Amino acid sequence: MPTLSHASIFFFFFSLLFPSLRFAIGFQWSGGTRVHEWVFGYIMGEKLEQRGQDSQSFIGINYGQVANNLPPPEATAKLLKSTSIEKVRLYGADPGIIKALANTGIGIVIGAANGDIPALASDPNFAAQWVNSNVIAYYPASKIILITVGNEVMSSTDQNLMSQLLPAMQNVQNALNAASLGGKIKVSTVHSMAVLTQSDPPSSGAFNPATSDTMRGLLEFQRNTGSPFAINPYPFFAYQSDPRPETLAFCLFQPNAGRVDSGNNIKYTNMFDAQVDAVRSALNAMGFKEVEIVVAETGWPYSGDANGVGPSIENAKAYNGNLIAHLRSMAGTPLMPGKSVDTYIFALYDENLKPGPGSERAFGLFKPDLSMTYDVSLSKSSQTPSTPETPVNPSPNPTASSVWCVPKTGVSDAQLQANLDYACSQGIDCTPIQPGGACFEPNTVASHAAYAMNLLYQSSGKNSWNCDFTQTATLTSSNPSYNACTFPGS
Repeated sequence: MPTLSHASIFFFFFSLLFPSLRFAIGFQWSGGTRVHEWVFGYIMGEKLEQRGQDSQSFIGINYGQVANNLPPPEATAKLLKSTSIEKVRLYGADPGIIKALANTGIGIVIGAANGDIPALASDPNFAAQWVNSNVIAYYPASKIILITVGNEVMSSTDQNLMSQLLPAMQNVQNALNAASLGGKIKVSTVHSMAVLTQSDPPSSGAFNPATSDTMRGLLEFQRNTGSPFAINPYPFFAYQSDPRPETLAFCLFQPNAGRVDSGNNIKYTNMFDAQVDAVRSALNAMGFKEVEIVVAETGWPYSGDANGVGPSIENAKAYNGNLIAHLRSMAGTPLMPGKSVDTYIFALYDENLKPGPGSERAFGLFKPDLSMTYDVSLSKSSQTPSTPETPVNPSPNPTASSVWCVPKTGVSDAQLQANLDYACSQGIDCTPIQPGGACFEPNTVASHAAYAMNLLYQSSGKNSWNCDFTQTATLTSSNPSYNACTFPGS
C-alpha cells in the first residue's frame, strides 16, 4: 500500500519540549519549555523528487450516496479529474459510478455490505458471482484496487457476523485468484477505532482481547495476501469528548504544547498521528509489523446542530487542509516516518438523507453543484496563485529580475505554523531559523514561516504552484531580506 516509489533522501521534523498537557482520551503528558528543534531523518538513495501537487497517490476520498441530490457520476468523475485526488472509496459497488470512473486512472475501492457477509462466507459460488458482477465486468478500465468486505463489523455486537467475516474475505480472495486478479486487487475490511481497548499513550495500543482470536485470523489473512488494515480515526470525536482549546489545536494540526508518550518519550503534535500510531502499536504487539495501515475514513464536519461541539467551516477547513499538508510533507507518523499513509477523507459530498445529528450530513468537501464547500487546495487549478498581492516587507529598491515567495497578509499564525512545518519537512535547510541562526530573530512564527516558505519555493522548481501553500502565499519582487538574514531569490 502506501510506499515511496523511489529510493529517497527525505527530512522530517518534530517540534519538541512543549508545556505539559493531558490528552483527550487519557494520555499523561510531560512538560518542558518551548523551543524549536529540527530532527532530521535520512535514507540512502536518490534524492526524493519534489512531488507536484497534481499527483498524490496517498490522497483519497469517500463517495457516500445516502442522498437524493447528488450530481451524475459522469460529472463527479470530471470533478475528481480536476483535483489531486487519486483514489475513491465507495461503500458499495454502484455500476454507474464504477463505469464513470473508467479510464480516468483513479483507484477505486468497492465494498461488500455487511448484509452480504453471510452469503459470501457460506457460498463460494456467491462470492465468485459477486466478483464477476462487480469487478470483472469493469476491470481493468475501471481501476479497482481494493475490496472491503463489511464495515466496522469487529466493533459490532453481532458475534455471528464477526465469525463469518474471515470466511467471506477468503472466498472473495479465492474468487479473485481464480480470475487471475489475486495479486492486483486486495481484500480487506474496515474497522472503527473501537477495535482498540487501549490507545493511550499510542505506544500502548492494543486490540480488544475478547475478539483477539478472530482479529488474529483476519490479520494472518492480510499478512499472507498483502492487504492493508483499514481504520477510521476521527480526531473530531476525540475533541468532542474533551472540548478544550488546547485539545482543539492538537486535533486540528495547529500550534499546541505537544503531548509526550510516556511509553517511549515520543512527542506528538497532532491527534491524527497519535491515533494512527496507536493502531500501529496494536498491530506490532500482536506480531503483524508487516501489515500496512490505510485510513479508510477521517474528516471534520463544517456544520451541525446548535448544541454541537466542534463543527464549523473554520475547523473543517483547518483539519482537512492541515491533514492534506501533513500528508504532502511525507513526514509520516513518529512510528512510521518518511511515508504518508493512504488516507481517504470523508467525504466527497454531503449525504442529506443520513440519520443522526446534523453534523452527519455536513462532511462534504463539495456541493451537489460541484462547487467547493471550502478550499483545502485539492483543485489543480486552485494551486496556481492569482496575481501577486501587495508584497509583504516592501523593499525600497526592488530588483525586477528576482522573485520571492512570501505569506499573504492576514494569514493566521496557525496556518503559518502549518506552512512552516510542511516546508521544513521537505529537506530544505532550516538551520538559519533555529536558535543562533541568522534568521532566528525575530523569533515569530510569521518570520520563520516566511523564510522557510521562500526557501522551499526557490529549491522546488520556482513554478508558480510551488508558492501556493493552500493559497496563503504570493510571489513578490520586493526582497524580504533584513539585517544579516538573506532570503534566497530567483
